[in-house]
Amino acid sequence: MQDAVTERTRGDGAPPGRGRLAALSQAAGVLPEPFARALWEISQDELGTAEELRLRLGFPMTVNLGNTERETASPPVTAQDLRTVLENASQASAHTVLDQVKNGYVTLRGGHRIGLCGTVARHGEEITTLRYLTSLALRVACPAEGQAGELLGQLRTEDGILSTLILAPPGAGKTTLLRELVRRLSDGVGGPPLRVGVADERGEVAALWQGVPQFDVGRHTDVLDGCRKAQGLTILLRGMNPQVLAADEITHPVDVKAMEEAAGCGVALLATAHGGSVADLRRRPVYRSLMDVGVFRRAVVLERRGTTRCARVEVLE
Repeated sequence: MQDAVTERTRGDGAPPGRGRLAALSQAAGVLPEPFARALWEISQDELGTAEELRLRLGFPMTVNLGNTERETASPPVTAQDLRTVLENASQASAHTVLDQVKNGYVTLRGGHRIGLCGTVARHGEEITTLRYLTSLALRVACPAEGQAGELLGQLRTEDGILSTLILAPPGAGKTTLLRELVRRLSDGVGGPPLRVGVADERGEVAALWQGVPQFDVGRHTDVLDGCRKAQGLTILLRGMNPQVLAADEITHPVDVKAMEEAAGCGVALLATAHGGSVADLRRRPVYRSLMDVGVFRRAVVLERRGTTRCARVEVLE
């Protein structure tokens, strides 16, 4: 069954302007000077929609403006430029971010994130680090309060929140919507405040920086950062007595198993997954059991059309 109510927001859920420009300025602080200078040669109106900065070896830096990728007037990116960005991101202490680097990303203060590509170094089956960087994607994080809009009213009950799975392709705003739902539930928007536990494996939901969340995730939220989702969900369930558990990007069978066990303990769940529809998930073995067991009661399907994101709520039988 599908609910016909659709919510439309601008690309990041907030108008362009000082907020995004300030976030962009903070993120761009890790760039070498010639690249930062080239960035600010672009008009502020355009930069108000900037989502990512891309540095690829041998080419000028580009800016992802949502529905287009614009080339800047920067010099071609060199291997030293890529190393400089990573050194700046780690504050000249690369060993402090080694665990993140081997997973292909580094989280910055402010919640910004650098995705890394290059040559993988292995020890047996385990990735130990990335060598010979070839490209970086600097994702600009900008809080987007209000994006949940009317969706929460369709997900709440008198007793709390229905377990909900957010579906979308990459870049459509799954994590942003998850974060906003967590904040609203934790702060008691539209109902009593709920205790929310977040298993933030990749540091994208709360983006802890030295223990301090860089995003507002609510006053009654407990965050476990850097721990695998399945372990994190179990630790939070046993130790923090949550009413709601949240996790970003369920991708592995052990994550699904942890979700099933938590649901059996009477905890509501919020999670995201890559997919274009509920039917798409049912065709994939890792998610089929979640659908069959009935862990989730609602699905929010996100679609991106240019700089507009559309959301629809589906009732799961």
